[in-house]
Amino acid sequence: MEKIIIKTPEQIEGIRKSCRLAAQTLDYAEQLVEAGVTTEFIDDKIEEFILSHNAIPAPKGYHGFPKSSCISPNNVICHGIPSKDTVLKEGDIVNIDITTILGGFYGDTSRMFTVGNVSPLADKLIDTTLHCLDLGIEQVVPGNRLGNIGFVINRYAKAKGFSVVYEFCGHGVGIEFHEEPQVDHASRRNTGPKMKQGMIFTIEPMINQGRPKADVDKKDGWTARTTDNKLSAQFEHSILVTNTGYEVLTDIHNDYPIT
Repeated sequence: MEKIIIKTPEQIEGIRKSCRLAAQTLDYAEQLVEAGVTTEFIDDKIEEFILSHNAIPAPKGYHGFPKSSCISPNNVICHGIPSKDTVLKEGDIVNIDITTILGGFYGDTSRMFTVGNVSPLADKLIDTTLHCLDLGIEQVVPGNRLGNIGFVINRYAKAKGFSVVYEFCGHGVGIEFHEEPQVDHASRRNTGPKMKQGMIFTIEPMINQGRPKADVDKKDGWTARTTDNKLSAQFEHSILVTNTGYEVLTDIHNDYPIT
């Protein structure tokens, strides 16, 4: 197994800048989300935005992925490929996942957006997923075990009547797109490696309305959908373990205090 990279102060500063750009890209994308727009149009504008900031969209060409972002509406759990055939409509919910490479460093974040008025169930799913992320972030402190992130996420999602996708997970990030450690969103209490100052990883719970299992599209090899066609939601932040807690590197709205 590969070793978990403890980042140096210089690396942390570079990763912090890339994370901020990724979050700024999501803010830019938000104004593009409306009924009648194709996900390909949104992706094209995202690519332009990232390139204009002297950065590179990490997904493009990654193991053959054809686009610059992942855009996953409704029953798509993750890795949705932007397309001219996917047109957003009133009532849709959609996740946009951005990873930037700035100065050689990676920043990774995703967020849910709504198209017009959505159903009360969709609202509940989105709110639950965001709270799952918040609960997971609260577990980030040196000496705590990574499994406790997934433990609190799974406990809360189930209490709200939803399920946690177990086939995809959070991951180390910064020097590479995907590094150790693996951050599961459904796990047993007090399992996994201990968190250490200088680790950077994503927490990105994917919460389903129905069954937790994913079905990956056999034609494109990427698009992961719910097996029962029910809704899925996801939020993601990149988090640095500090000497006393955490810093959410992709938080540009001061939603999370630095602990």
